[in-house]
Amino acid sequence: MHLATENEQYLSELPEHAGSFKDTRIVEFIFLLSEQWHLDQSTRYQAVELLERFLIKQVEQMWETSRGSDKGGAQGQGSSWSSVRDQILNTFVLRLVSCVQLASKLSLHYCRVTSDTALKFLQSLKCSYSKQELLESELAVLNTLHFHINVSTPLAYLELLLEVLGHNGCLLPAKPLHQLCVQLLDFCYLTRETIYDTLLKITIENSTPSKLQEAKFLTVKEDFMLLAVGIISTGVFILSPGRWEQVVEHLNCITGITPQSILEFSYAVLSRILRNTTP
Repeated sequence: MHLATENEQYLSELPEHAGSFKDTRIVEFIFLLSEQWHLDQSTRYQAVELLERFLIKQVEQMWETSRGSDKGGAQGQGSSWSSVRDQILNTFVLRLVSCVQLASKLSLHYCRVTSDTALKFLQSLKCSYSKQELLESELAVLNTLHFHINVSTPLAYLELLLEVLGHNGCLLPAKPLHQLCVQLLDFCYLTRETIYDTLLKITIENSTPSKLQEAKFLTVKEDFMLLAVGIISTGVFILSPGRWEQVVEHLNCITGITPQSILEFSYAVLSRILRNTTP
C-alpha cells in the first residue's frame, strides 16, 4: 500500500521532462560502474533515479536563472541554453559518480564507494578533481534534491510483488524467477525507448503517435508499479507459461492493473527480446 501510494504521488507530480536522462548510454555507464565497484543491484537503480531527478531540477534551475538575467530575445535565449548545456556537460561525469556514491551510502550493502575510489576512477578518465570538489558535488546533489534521495526503485516494487505472490500461494520457482526478473529489469532500462515506443503504438493502435499522445504517455513510462508487474508477467511467461494466466490474475487483484495492460507490456518486452536474439 505504501509503495502504491508513493507511486501514485510521484506520477501526479511528474516533471514535464521526466525520463529525459535515462538514455541507454547513461544507464549503461551507471550499470558498468556499479559492477566495477561491486555494488548491489538496488544501488544502481537508485543511482539512475537520483541522477535523473537531480539533472532535471538542475536544468530547470539553471534555465530559470539564465532566462532571468538575459534580455536579448530569441538569440539571447539560444546562447543561454547553450551556456546551460555546457555547464551540465562539464560536470556530468562528476555528478554521475556523486549519485552512485550517494546511492551506495543509502544501501544496506556492506560495500560503499569511498572518496579515494571515486577519485581514482575520475583520474582514470583524465578528470582532475580534488576530494573537496567531490564532497561539494555530493552536497550539490543533496541540496538540489532537498535531501530527498531515499526514493523507491522499480526493484523494490518487483521484489515486494514477488513476495506477495508467494504469500498468496502462487507456486513459482522463486530463485530462478527472481534472477530472471532482475535481468529483465536491466534489459528494460537499457532498451527503454524501444520498449515503450512499442507499448505506445499497441495502446493507441497507431504506428505514428502524435506529440500529445506521447506527452500523455509519460505517466505510463514512469509507472514503477506497471514496470514491475509487466516484468514479473514476462518472467513467468518465459519460465512457467502454464501458470501465466493465474499469475496475471493475481497481479491484477494485487495492483488493480488490468490483465490487458499487463499483456501489452509483456508483449512489448518479448518483442524486443526476440529482435535482439540472433539465430
